[in-house]
Amino acid sequence: MKGAYEEYESRMKKTVEVLVYDFATLRAGRANAAVLDRVTVDYYGSPTPVQQIATVATPEPRVLTIQPWDQTALKLIEKAIQSSDLGINPQNDGKVLRLIFPQLTEERRRELVKQVHKYGETAKVSIRNIRRDAIEKHKDMKKKSEITEDDLRESEKDLQELTDKFCKDIDALAAKKEKELLEL
Repeated sequence: MKGAYEEYESRMKKTVEVLVYDFATLRAGRANAAVLDRVTVDYYGSPTPVQQIATVATPEPRVLTIQPWDQTALKLIEKAIQSSDLGINPQNDGKVLRLIFPQLTEERRRELVKQVHKYGETAKVSIRNIRRDAIEKHKDMKKKSEITEDDLRESEKDLQELTDKFCKDIDALAAKKEKELLEL
């Protein structure tokens, strides 16, 4: 029976990994190259992530520099950043783009904290859906007499413990991110 839970545990881990990625893309007043992960440039007719056509560096805590390998891509990257939801206007000096991250206002911090809670809740719903799928599968197995009533109860208990563990992890990650956003 233990092997049967590995699939669900793996899916739950993936959910947490997606949450960590989502948290990394939230702008926290510090320069973080992960904010560019969702920005794609129309480079020679195909959408290309910024990191694949430029060097991204953090020379200062609140500054990101983007230096394209092909200088013709500079304007394209600038346009892609301006049309994204980053809310930062890049400074172009002809060779390098600079993204200067302003200090977050209290209002913006609160909005980001709400976003953190939304991401956390979405992840928990996903975890609970995985649990529901697993329980449905075990109930089907019980109907087909592949497992006993006791096995079904045991698996429901184990799946609930697994779900609780991952929900606790999500709460801890959300609390950590919230603390990071609210510290000045």
